[in-house]
Amino acid sequence: MSKVKNNIAILGAGGIATKMAATLQQMKDVNCYAVAARDLQRAQAFAKEWGFKHAYGSYEEMVADPEIDLVYVATPHSHHYEHARLCILHGKAVLCEKAFTANAREAESLLQLAKEQQVYIAEAIWTRYMPFSTTIRELAHSGIIGKPDMLTASLGYPVANKERIAKPELCGGALLDLGVYPINFARMVFGTDIADIQSHCVKNEYGVDIQESISFRYADGKMAALQATVSCANNRQGIISGDKGYIIVDNINNPHQAAIYNADHQLVKIYDCPPQISGYEYEVQACIDDLRKGKLEPTAMPHAETLAIMRLLDQLRAEWGVVYPADHGATI
Repeated sequence: MSKVKNNIAILGAGGIATKMAATLQQMKDVNCYAVAARDLQRAQAFAKEWGFKHAYGSYEEMVADPEIDLVYVATPHSHHYEHARLCILHGKAVLCEKAFTANAREAESLLQLAKEQQVYIAEAIWTRYMPFSTTIRELAHSGIIGKPDMLTASLGYPVANKERIAKPELCGGALLDLGVYPINFARMVFGTDIADIQSHCVKNEYGVDIQESISFRYADGKMAALQATVSCANNRQGIISGDKGYIIVDNINNPHQAAIYNADHQLVKIYDCPPQISGYEYEVQACIDDLRKGKLEPTAMPHAETLAIMRLLDQLRAEWGVVYPADHGATI
């Protein structure tokens, strides 16, 4: 018989871990069970602030705790493979923050290990799990804007000077941190039958991408124009255009509103997302539900899609000459 609540642990105690902890506090199916950082005092301070029962000064010690049901990996991209692998080898289900790994080779290895060990793993690309994302996709294909043929999506924050963004050794750059959102938005709305990809990027002094423009041409003639930048703020909008109108999504990173306009640019209707804690709760709840059903991967973000996107990111980086140390390392 399933527990009433699942014991959730967070591996890492940085900014994204804080946002997740604030969300977990308010979820009814969750026990804020444990947190681990490389520094015990930091983990203890985090646990005290957010109401976690246990604090660990090493990741290895935490994943050895038999009471943990699910580990949320909240470390930099460069460490996702190592830390998710550690969880899997200890039989712990994993919700790994996006981008899933540094590259597709690491992703393949991790997913294969999870399959062999029969351990659940999911990529924490939160927009994939949001009910409102499904609403947006359904609206796009409902006929309300006619036949959808063009999509634009952009995301930008002025965070270029943050170390995790600036440095190749942390798998920095705009693509893995922000570019995944326009890419996922396009694939959620228009699908995966992409016939051609064209792109441009600008790099910083360390050789990582700080802004990029990516164009998808679909086999059926649809197009998606995508932008990501860590150099400046932008409107974060997604716009889906058809022959009878268009949909403006207010924020592809956490959509709260979809406004429908007709071909004469008149507002027809506004759809609002349902009340939510932060938006992070949906990916956690999906994992809890999947674990209770004995599943090994999420329906909203199947392993094949995670791997396809990692290969796409590799392809773009190869064209731009953006290289991470992890690209040369041997995967364990």
